[in-house]
Amino acid sequence: MSRLVETLVPARLGTGFRWLLASSWTSNLGDGIALAAGPLLVASLTDDARLVALAATVQWLPPLLFALVAGALVDRLDRRLIVVVVDAVRATVLAVLALAVATDRVSIGVVLVALFAVGTAEVFADSASQTLLPMLVPRDDLAIANSRLQTGFITVNQLAGPPLGASLFAVGALWPFAAQALVVGAGAVLVSRIVLPRHRRERAEGARLHHDIRAGFRWVRHHPPVRTLVLTIFTFNITFGAAWSVLVLYATRRLDLGEVGFGLLTTVSAVGGLLGTALYGAITRRVSLGDLMRVGLAVETLTHLALALTTRAWVAMVIFFVFGVHAFVWGTTSVTVRQRAVPRELQGRVGSVNTVGVFGGLVLGSALGGVLAERWGVVAPFWFAFAGSAVFMVLIWRELAHLSRGDDVVPDRTGSSGGGDDGAESPRPA
Repeated sequence: MSRLVETLVPARLGTGFRWLLASSWTSNLGDGIALAAGPLLVASLTDDARLVALAATVQWLPPLLFALVAGALVDRLDRRLIVVVVDAVRATVLAVLALAVATDRVSIGVVLVALFAVGTAEVFADSASQTLLPMLVPRDDLAIANSRLQTGFITVNQLAGPPLGASLFAVGALWPFAAQALVVGAGAVLVSRIVLPRHRRERAEGARLHHDIRAGFRWVRHHPPVRTLVLTIFTFNITFGAAWSVLVLYATRRLDLGEVGFGLLTTVSAVGGLLGTALYGAITRRVSLGDLMRVGLAVETLTHLALALTTRAWVAMVIFFVFGVHAFVWGTTSVTVRQRAVPRELQGRVGSVNTVGVFGGLVLGSALGGVLAERWGVVAPFWFAFAGSAVFMVLIWRELAHLSRGDDVVPDRTGSSGGGDDGAESPRPA
């Protein structure tokens, strides 16, 4: 058993990382339960498609509304304490929702408010959590540490959580939310066991919050590798969001899959992701991060093309498996590049800029995908995604070489090579 633990979580990563990993896996189980239970609860309360869609919207809005503020606060305050407090708030909201369900006082309005509150809390928890890893793990081990976090996300959030949430909902509507409240609370307890080094606060005392937010934007704008990364994620999420916004229609109308078959697409993708994260350490020892990003963009572009061409469900399953490998390798790589490049005291703000890029692209793409599908059919968003991804991949191809040495770029105060930041210390050299 000790050998298995050492393989999965090497001792060199430290005790603090093990507490962080345990907390992440625990909280992700709760989020996975909600992936199935949340939509089921909404559907049980209303047949109005607009309200069902609104339930999804209120969960997407918080990152756009609060990510920048969350990032600034994370760089000002005790990061571990933020995670503990916000997860405690999340657990409380979920417990209240479970109580409302148990006493038959739940309504669609109560559910929407609860979803928005939980989504807002997650923004602050996620912003703070992302900054903890570089404080606990040596720079050279960030890739393997991120892959372990991604493995937990895939197994408990994508694979185990949704079936468990659906099963608990079948037993009684209150149980999945009570279970989620319990595991989120447990995640808060696990995070509280972490001992962090003090992170230097470069801001001047009394500085306004919007000055901190602007400093994060300036740093990204003047740091070519991270700027390239944020722009790439934003642009590719527009094309991804356009295609994936009509995925359920694509699966049922073009591939003739039912509800179970549609769910299987996500499962197959998650299994591919599990393989990708298992091989991640070996891959990064042989392939530079810049080349990994290039391969990832090519895979994503070809995925849209292949899905636009095929009408066979089994072919689509193979495509989704390969895409799953890419998606989680890409996610791990992008986080690693950012964590290596960004100074510790700016992790929250730069991460929040990235979050705005991620969700901004998804929201724009989703809106565009709906229009394209309504006018030209469910395959049109996939053709748009292929064309848009291909054009941008050609434009960005050479710039991706910078990502493999992103932490070599030292921001200066004039912005000529990478953007000073109100006293922020430079990234450590490779």
